Amino acid sequence: MIRVLLADDETMIRAGVRAILTTDPGIEVVAEAGDGHEAVALAREHRPDVVLLDVRMPRLDGLAAAEELRRTVPGTAVVMLTTFSEDAFIARALGSGVGGFLLKSGDPRELIAGVKAVAAGGAALSPSVARRVIDTLGGERFTRAAGARARLEPLTAREREVVALLGAGLSNQEIADRMYVVEGTVKAHVSAVLARLGLRNRVQLAVLAYEAGLVPHE
Repeated sequence: MIRVLLADDETMIRAGVRAILTTDPGIEVVAEAGDGHEAVALAREHRPDVVLLDVRMPRLDGLAAAEELRRTVPGTAVVMLTTFSEDAFIARALGSGVGGFLLKSGDPRELIAGVKAVAAGGAALSPSVARRVIDTLGGERFTRAAGARARLEPLTAREREVVALLGAGLSNQEIADRMYVVEGTVKAHVSAVLARLGLRNRVQLAVLAYEAGLVPHE
């Protein structure tokens, strides 16, 4: 059972997200928060597997709450819930260690899959969000694509396959099943690639996979 905490200052949004998540018997919503401070306090109390954080909240916004959660409950994964109007915030949050970014207006199946992926140690980055993150990072698209491909050039074919599958939103276990290896092998590949490329987390690696064209854009 994946235990989830929802944090959004809009009651209707929380109700909608809860309704979507609880359609899956493997997900339980253990608490709800209306602002960032409450989210951090409830996360300390309930120790959920995943916290879904709205970007804009009173008292403490999503990015600040995510940073506090990293310090106080490092075993809890964080996913940011965003809208298309918050691209700049997404770009700034990319290096904050969050487990992913999902659109509030996205496909409900994408929300459930993202929560499961992050809970399993993966990254939740919907294709539409990934495209807009890349656009807001600046620079001309083809120049960025060429640079991303050059960064990935030293990787082995096996490592590139792992990166592509990670960018597509698969969890460690799903990647292992697809490649016919054990999960520990996938974790070792991901750790080695992150270290070699100087990246902080799997979300940054997923974005790089999109930039390089390893994952098709929607």
